[in-house]
This record gives sequence, structure tokens and C-alpha cells, in this order.
Amino acid sequence: MDTREVAAEYRLAKWAQTIQARVQSGRSIKEFCASTGISRNAYFYWQRKLRETVCSEIHETTTEEKNRLIPNGWTQLESVKADRAEASVSIDVSGCRITVTAETDVELLAKVCRALRSL
Repeated sequence: MDTREVAAEYRLAKWAQTIQARVQSGRSIKEFCASTGISRNAYFYWQRKLRETVCSEIHETTTEEKNRLIPNGWTQLESVKADRAEASVSIDVSGCRITVTAETDVELLAKVCRALRSL
């Protein structure tokens, strides 16, 4: 991490504290900015920057979690809601049959797939 990244993280942390202080004060943004000497443009700029940072971190985390559940060499398929509750998918691998329904625990299925890959 270089000095620019450290400085950017420091500024984001300071503005996160400032925005949190405004929320906890119960005052409007206009009143808070006037009393602290912060321009409203700066407040809204940093509020947007914080939201963008948090959203990108959430997106990265969600993508990492999805990738962790999918074994290497496999493809993530889009899930489709079944019209009937009894809809299922059966998978046959080396004489083992796995039946998956909408209620199947995704993490359990991932563990089973990893175990089958190791055979």
C-alpha cells in the first residue's frame, strides 16, 4: 500500500467519523455544516465517496463468496424459480446420485461437490 492509498483511507475514515457525528447530533446537514464550518458541497462529496466505497466493498465480498462456493472449473448457473415445489435436479457422478431441490443447503452442496472432486 503506497502513501496515496493510506492518505485516501485516512480521509475516508475521518469523513466517516464526521458524517456519523452529524447523524448522532440529530441536526440537519445544513445546520451541522454551518456550525462546524464544513461546506455542504464537501460534505455531500465525501458522503458520496463513502457510499461508493462501501458499495464496491460489498460487491467484492459478495463476488468472493460466490466464487468460494463454486469449485474450480465449474460454472455458476443462474437460479430459476421453479413453478412447482417438487422441482429438483439430479446429478450423477461416478455412481453417486445427488438430488438438489430449492431447499437444499448451498454450503452443504458445495462441501459434497468438493468431496466428489477429491475422489
